[in-house]
Amino acid sequence: MSSHQTATAEARTSCSRCHKRKKRCDRALPSCRNCRVAHVRCSFLDDDCQSASYPVAYVRSLEKKLQDMEKKMAQMSSPLTDGGPLSFGGDDQQAYTESSMGGNTVVMDHDSGMPQQESDTATSMPGNLADLLFPEPPAPPPPPCFVDELKTLSLEATAERHLGSTSGISFARLTQVVLRRLTPDKADFTFVSDRGANYAGAPLFDFNSPSDLLDPSLFEGLNESVSTHPLLFGDVVVADITGLSNDVGVALDLPSDQSHIDQLVDFYFAHSHTLYPILHRGEFLQSLQHLRDNPHDAAACSPLTLFRIWMVLAVGSTAYCSVSLSEESESRVYYTKALQYFEQAIAYGEMAALEAIMLQVSYSFFNQLGPNTWYLVGMAARLAVGMGLHSSSIYAGMPVDMEQRRKRIFFSIYMMDRVVSNALGRPFALHDDDINITPFVSVDDENITPDGIRPPSSLEPSLMAIPLHILALRRIAGKITRQVYSNRQAASLNTEQREAILHSLHKELIDWRRDMPFPLPDVNDQVPHLCTSWFDFNYYYHLAMLYRPSPLLPTMDRERVKTLAEAASMSIRQAFNLHRQHRLAYNWLNLLALFTATLSRIYSTTVLPENLVTILKETRAIEDLDLAIALFDTLGVKFPAANKIRGMIAEISRRYKDLRDSG
Repeated sequence: MSSHQTATAEARTSCSRCHKRKKRCDRALPSCRNCRVAHVRCSFLDDDCQSASYPVAYVRSLEKKLQDMEKKMAQMSSPLTDGGPLSFGGDDQQAYTESSMGGNTVVMDHDSGMPQQESDTATSMPGNLADLLFPEPPAPPPPPCFVDELKTLSLEATAERHLGSTSGISFARLTQVVLRRLTPDKADFTFVSDRGANYAGAPLFDFNSPSDLLDPSLFEGLNESVSTHPLLFGDVVVADITGLSNDVGVALDLPSDQSHIDQLVDFYFAHSHTLYPILHRGEFLQSLQHLRDNPHDAAACSPLTLFRIWMVLAVGSTAYCSVSLSEESESRVYYTKALQYFEQAIAYGEMAALEAIMLQVSYSFFNQLGPNTWYLVGMAARLAVGMGLHSSSIYAGMPVDMEQRRKRIFFSIYMMDRVVSNALGRPFALHDDDINITPFVSVDDENITPDGIRPPSSLEPSLMAIPLHILALRRIAGKITRQVYSNRQAASLNTEQREAILHSLHKELIDWRRDMPFPLPDVNDQVPHLCTSWFDFNYYYHLAMLYRPSPLLPTMDRERVKTLAEAASMSIRQAFNLHRQHRLAYNWLNLLALFTATLSRIYSTTVLPENLVTILKETRAIEDLDLAIALFDTLGVKFPAANKIRGMIAEISRRYKDLRDSG
């Protein structure tokens, strides 16, 4: 049975019975599994306000079914031609084996071998009506391939359709072609769509079937977050939060909650704030404390303050869940709470609106049920440009602390734009040629005053050194996109110029890695980008992006293939190091990055003209794929699509091992 037939909606929170019994709820609508098994009425059945999410592919399949039914209804309503009712049967009818059984006919489909009941009255019906009541079985979907999987990961992550070259879609096609070396008849290497089978035991490949590289069939369930791990921090039950009063002050003032709230706030400022410094930490903590001390003070409970607090809790919670693979219901509750104040918060002015949008983008990077990342980043970029935050003239005469805050916000948007646009292969919303301001300074909040910047008292780098260094990486990634993946620029260059661009960008990546802040701030041992493995992973990932086939250098030589193989291998190994340290963020961005890195490893192994058996014996290709399998196995806890990718890679690894052992 196809997955779209079994796809279910998923509620945002657990049902009342599961919460009271402290059992994990699958949140399936209209009734959760625990209640169905116990033969009791689930609280979801009585909750008219319950919101849910469906897989994108499931909704698209319903749309297609509706279109097909509308076409058939239109055919039925149209006047019959050719002098009378159409005959049910004729030359186009499939061959069936029939045996008379009373008033019915048992129809044996030779393709499936399954008997079907068909009434004798069907032969007396008009052809259109018979087609509607007894339709032919739908044609099986074409087998999926690498391109389908990469399209699915990107589209499911952002609910968008267009994918450009930096997303890896063209590279996936190329990898599909070189994998013909692993097939007996050099046919396309394709995947059998057997969604009902377990990925670990069912065959995922049909080596002799042609593939449709542009087939629209997508992975279902990327939005489903399935976890078997304890709740966040182990001592907070989601329904305790969902039942909170609308008075947020009272909610946050609960003694049993304060340490947990502090943990979430600390994780937000250790993790998200060192990626995108949107908020002023001291100001936020002061507002939170004032709210705890004066829960009924109108000034403390302003919509902007409440929105900030709930969003910090939502982002902190979902960011922690992305590293720990904990249950994410809590972060969704916080996010829903924040949205109650969104419209009032953005009415506080352009900066408040910009801040509110960016906090939602931060949330969407980690939670699939969040807002549409692509649209929000574009909206924030247009708003920032409209405010002139990209121009130095706007900062003339501005107090230093205000200037630094606005620069932090602007360059956070810049980094978000580069991350999302490169992941999807889309044009940038912010262009370097239009920006004539210097970045924010590497100084913590307490050393920035309206009149100037005080020198730090410590020799250790500021926390702001981390986002500044990440900003440098995003700028290099932007250069790779413009200079390597732009067809227009590549067309006018000769071979020497193309090689010079490649060498220059490679050197910039090396310099970036060598200039990493040292020592790294030791504020939380679970934040991915506060350890050297994260910087190594990003260095090698971008190096692989630079050296894989592109519009700049579509033809690979031996040295570039060797560099690509090493970069892909090291990016997988560094990701595995993060995984072993419990510092890998299991979000959709890293899922895409790991998939394209694994594709790069497969391509660079298989494309070389030498004997493939020798290559497999002399390189670490099989070991790298086994590491990738382990990573996707863990990612499958949160992203069902990762399970299918894991099966694909496992099958390629098995074929590699067979070839190696045969030599």
